[in-house]
Amino acid sequence: MESLLKQVQGPDDLKRFDARQLEGVAAELREAIIEHVSHTGGHLAANLGVVELTVALLRVFSPPVDKIIWDTSHQTYAYKMLTGRRDRMETLRQFGGLSGFLNRDESPCDAFGAGHAGTALSAGLGMAVARDRLGGKESVVVVLGDGSAGCGISFEALNNLAGSTRQLIVVLNDNKMSIDANVGAMSRYLGSLLTSPRYNRWKRTVEQAALQMRMGALRGIYYRLEEALKSLFVRNVLFEEFGLRYIGPVNGHNLPALLDALQIAAESDKPILLHVATQKGRGYAYAEDKPGKWHGTQAFDVETGEPLEAPGLPGYSSVFGTVMEQLGGEYPNLVAVTAAMAAGTGLTRFKARYPERFFDVGISEEHAVIFAAGMAARGLVPVVAIYSTFFQRSVDCVIHDVCLQKLPVIFCLDRAGIVGEDGPTHHGVFDIALLRTIPGLVIMQPADEAELAAMLKTAVLLKQPVVIRYPKGPGSGKAVPLSLEPLPLGQAGVVREGHDIQIWALGDRVARAIQAADELEKLGIHAGVVNARFVQPLDEALLMRQASVARCIVTLENGNVAGGFGEVVRSALARKNYRGEIRLFGWPQQFIPHGSQEILEATFGQDVPSIVSFIREWHARPVPTPV
Repeated sequence: MESLLKQVQGPDDLKRFDARQLEGVAAELREAIIEHVSHTGGHLAANLGVVELTVALLRVFSPPVDKIIWDTSHQTYAYKMLTGRRDRMETLRQFGGLSGFLNRDESPCDAFGAGHAGTALSAGLGMAVARDRLGGKESVVVVLGDGSAGCGISFEALNNLAGSTRQLIVVLNDNKMSIDANVGAMSRYLGSLLTSPRYNRWKRTVEQAALQMRMGALRGIYYRLEEALKSLFVRNVLFEEFGLRYIGPVNGHNLPALLDALQIAAESDKPILLHVATQKGRGYAYAEDKPGKWHGTQAFDVETGEPLEAPGLPGYSSVFGTVMEQLGGEYPNLVAVTAAMAAGTGLTRFKARYPERFFDVGISEEHAVIFAAGMAARGLVPVVAIYSTFFQRSVDCVIHDVCLQKLPVIFCLDRAGIVGEDGPTHHGVFDIALLRTIPGLVIMQPADEAELAAMLKTAVLLKQPVVIRYPKGPGSGKAVPLSLEPLPLGQAGVVREGHDIQIWALGDRVARAIQAADELEKLGIHAGVVNARFVQPLDEALLMRQASVARCIVTLENGNVAGGFGEVVRSALARKNYRGEIRLFGWPQQFIPHGSQEILEATFGQDVPSIVSFIREWHARPVPTPV
């Protein structure tokens, strides 16, 4: 039998399928998602959970005319396939291929790009207001999910919704998960709506009656029945206080129910919230069993669920978690804070051992920072673990609520630098440039796992605001000592002596500097290597000693070169009227695309051959005659 999915070249093709065929499309989509992600890696569980919802949305609505905005948008693989990109899915998350998220440059059906949570409701409300002012007739549909309904930005948008627009459809994809299990009052509230036995029992009765009436022109009757039922059994529905008429909960894997509910929403002359209950990982047993583990995955064997690549060294996240557990036993006032990323940041062991000292605040990075500041003001030692890219939201809070008050909060920025296939929404390349001008903030980055442990110990003892940044993946494999010793504040380390040129490297770039120095030695060029350790305060004493004799100083960093570590070094040298050559290696001031780290580094001149090539060409130039 001919594949139904292959007959779908665009969203309008779904409108000619009957209910049975739509179920077949959903089944083929689920198989295709599993197959593609098993080869490319990516976000699996969230995508499997929204297959039927995606089919229903594209059956009822017609992008690009209608605007469908997906929060975070890592759950849009089915959407991509149904909006004309099915034949390119093998390029998903590959350099030059399809993005793992929505991208306005990729398709006119991608109404709004996103990789961070909480933006969809604000963007959708803005589009609805623009439609109203311009006299448009299109529908605007916002899909919230994976914990984004509890995000602070979503609450701000809800607060602004009443009276702003005549028509907006908000689909709440409730799978009880973000990356980890959802936390907080919003999650508990949604759970109460999903599990109210009396409401759901009567709701099923009304739905069965509506199905027997075959809906059609009687949708209005069904809607009024739904409203009456809700008023009897669901008191004080929160969303209605914000101006959204609540419908639900609807089984998110029941296509007929979804289609009817979405059609009702499309015909409403008031903003609607459709509460849809889905299962993260639906249709793949491994992902259903452990949806958090399968939120994002590398390439894997479909039959066994095992990764295709053998596990390597523990990543920095794992090492961070181990050291936090160790320090927790040493310092009873040490507490850990994360924003819906306990597993991702490595804090699960700390959470298990010290549950009363672990706080998951949900997708609320600004709150996480100020919450930690409040604890620090009362004598606790808070460690806030957040991915660098998500930490961007909280910069004002770091300045105003932590550093201005000189509060000793420790920020551990995971995934600092390029992260590969997740692309520009997730590359953590801006943190140094955003933070390095803040007075009193110590910024450091370890060259290996043992140095990460030492930096955490240093931060606990410093009693001032500290940022420790470290990249995705493993370091060199250097063992963490049982007894942790702090580092002298602002002191770099000379890794290798050399008199021709000095390479100042930060963090994971130290290993690259050593590799480059080895290659240069074969060419007769003697390069020194310095492990900078600190961005702020910089070891200016060592830098100036070397600058007095070195004709060239090179900096290496896994961050944006504009405003980054290299510019800290160049500024210090300029103040001392350094006359030699300065070359900064870092990511250019542009949004770096998705692709493997190896391809990106070669493409943008950040790999060892690029470093060696520059230094070799520099060394071949005639030595300038002093004036």
